[in-house]
Amino acid sequence: MPSFTAIPSTLPPDPPMTPFRLTPTRGTVVLSPAEIPLVTLDGRETTLAEWQGQVLLIVNVASRCGFTPQYTELEQLWRTYAPRGFAVLGFPCNQFGAQEPGDEADIARFCSLTYDVTFPMFAKVDVNGDDAHPLWKALKAARPGVLGSEGIKWNFTKFLISRDGAVIERYAPNTKPSELVGDIEKALG
Repeated sequence: MPSFTAIPSTLPPDPPMTPFRLTPTRGTVVLSPAEIPLVTLDGRETTLAEWQGQVLLIVNVASRCGFTPQYTELEQLWRTYAPRGFAVLGFPCNQFGAQEPGDEADIARFCSLTYDVTFPMFAKVDVNGDDAHPLWKALKAARPGVLGSEGIKWNFTKFLISRDGAVIERYAPNTKPSELVGDIEKALG
């Protein structure tokens, strides 16, 4: 488990944006982007530092889900806003109905051929449970879901992250990416 650096919060008591933290505490524990290890779909090791200073939309994705057509709108957001400092980051997950059964090569082929996905995609991760990826643990703690539940309920749950790493909002799987345009525009400034 990576080490975390405590940074005193300068946010109001109930801020609209909450910095990444592993557990809700009085003090804010912010994850350094360099401390969150990631592996791209093609096996390259990286960290979130590669996207530091950008507005991010982080999404757990799956190839055989009823929400899979959202890839089209996610790609459109990426192509439209990337020049302004925005990135969509896709994290395949097989925890919901075994809807992402393939390996990384299968996922890359499907995304490219079916939806012409060019935004950054990562190796399969768990988003819930003891083996949940550290990024997803931090996202869920920073922005719990309905009734305070931290668990991801299904594929295509989305988190919008500000340029300074604060979690702006968590969106349900049925929220279409096109519905996020106003929030993305506001985050980009």
